[in-house]
Amino acid sequence: MRAMVLEKSRTPLAMRERPGPAPATGEILIEVAACGVCRTDLHVVDGELPNPKLPIIPGHEIVGRVAAIGAGVAELALGGRVGVPWLGSTCGVCDYCRAGRENLCDRALFTGYTRDGGYATHALADARYCFPLPDGQDDAEVAPLLCAGLIGWRSYRMANAVEDLAGKGRRLEALGLYGFGAAAHILVQVAAWQGRRVYAFTRVGDEAAQVFAKSLGAVWAGGSDEMPPEPLDAAIIFAPVGSLVPLALKAVKKGGRVVCGGIHMSDIPSFPYRLLWEERHIVSVANLTRADAREFLALVPQAGVKSEVMRYPLAAANDALADLRGGRLRGAAVLIP
Repeated sequence: MRAMVLEKSRTPLAMRERPGPAPATGEILIEVAACGVCRTDLHVVDGELPNPKLPIIPGHEIVGRVAAIGAGVAELALGGRVGVPWLGSTCGVCDYCRAGRENLCDRALFTGYTRDGGYATHALADARYCFPLPDGQDDAEVAPLLCAGLIGWRSYRMANAVEDLAGKGRRLEALGLYGFGAAAHILVQVAAWQGRRVYAFTRVGDEAAQVFAKSLGAVWAGGSDEMPPEPLDAAIIFAPVGSLVPLALKAVKKGGRVVCGGIHMSDIPSFPYRLLWEERHIVSVANLTRADAREFLALVPQAGVKSEVMRYPLAAANDALADLRGGRLRGAAVLIP
């Protein structure tokens, strides 16, 4: 097999030839058809996430076919199309797992971070954390759904929790999305389909991204330094920029919620208490659960979600990461082995 490998943090990935792996008990071997390039991969490569397994093959938005099956796997078949997300396995016995909060598992493993991922021609995965995918949709367009889509969905659900806090009869109507990248371009389609008014906040001066956001259903788009035309019920921050937190708090109404959807963010600057006062909330999202994935993947065809992707050959993984780092992507980058 061929793989793009991170051998040392803050260095370019290197193409390596490796022997084809055999699945252990409970695992499957996947022939990779496409693997999305996520901002979390960038955080791993740039050394912003602690203690990665090194060397590591990044990538956790994997779409492919089952090429081999280990002992004890009954629910998947050879040749079946599957998707592999960020959450690679959990212990199943810690307090979080037993409470249905496996995304917070004390001993979780993560695809492309603490176990090898999909920047390769083949990948091993725990069969319990793989999702059967229907045929018909392009592999590259499906790949971003497996993290950008799933984390966006979990963030969206947490933003919706403002309804429970605000009292009976109130619903989330005005939603702000800060950082219009892979996750936001998927989520705006879902929220607009559900009848929400979505306000998209891009990098200052990024008129192309603002036009793109409106084409996908946003009712307004502007720079992250602007205020929306109406107070927001909730805001989700996808950009890893801590200075957006006070801006989002300023934009949400009383009782509103600001959801930080990234795994890494620069430091949040100090801000006056009055921005938090009046029962505004700041929450973070950690990983995803398998229940999130099943729920979201069932919703995608109903909502008519379509990912906008830029395709790169596997050997150009460093170029894809550089384009993501430099904000040059429209939608999501996807590697094709």
